[in-house]
Amino acid sequence: VQLQASGGGLVQPGGSLTLSCTASEFELRLYVIGWFRQAPGKGREAVACMSNTAPIQHYNSRVAGRFTMSKGADGNTMYLQMNRLKPEDTAVYTCARADAGWGCHRSSITEHEFDLWGQGTQVTVSS
Repeated sequence: VQLQASGGGLVQPGGSLTLSCTASEFELRLYVIGWFRQAPGKGREAVACMSNTAPIQHYNSRVAGRFTMSKGADGNTMYLQMNRLKPEDTAVYTCARADAGWGCHRSSITEHEFDLWGQGTQVTVSS
């Protein structure tokens, strides 16, 4: 049972990237998925979350309007579309899973309710 984040890379300011979060050995559609990031020398920050069992998603104020989560057609992948990237978006991004009804709320993301974490993918925004 695992999650795998991928799709990171080097992009210029103002550019876009799409990260993928793929589930192995469980049905992602039954859970909540969150994206988190950690920049060098800083603590982990909750970025976005989406429930697969209820119409709930949330984005932190620093990415709202620029980042969008979506579900893959295969039913076992979720995406984080990142537009208008800024140098301060540079970080290791990872996805995590929470049980349905936990972790992702209309006005917040509760990090400690996520219990399965994937490996991270590096996103670097630089000219």
